[in-house]
Amino acid sequence: MKQNITLALDREVLIAARVFAAKQGTSISAMLAEELREKIAKDRRYEHSKQIALSMLEQPWSLGGLGIKDRELLHDRTSLR
Repeated sequence: MKQNITLALDREVLIAARVFAAKQGTSISAMLAEELREKIAKDRRYEHSKQIALSMLEQPWSLGGLGIKDRELLHDRTSLR
């Protein structure tokens, strides 16, 4: 269901918008509605991607190391003596 809204614009902006819309073969109303749809869709995609990224941060990431089995062997520097 579509609903109307009232929009207040400066006269110069309104004239330029009418000319721009006419060049596009559309109305100011249709042009603004499409722009808002695109911005809302972009914001929803961003929020969805953000939630995926945040959920990935909660999971441990393997960095490919072998793990530390014996701390003493890790710091053994007999080969440097």
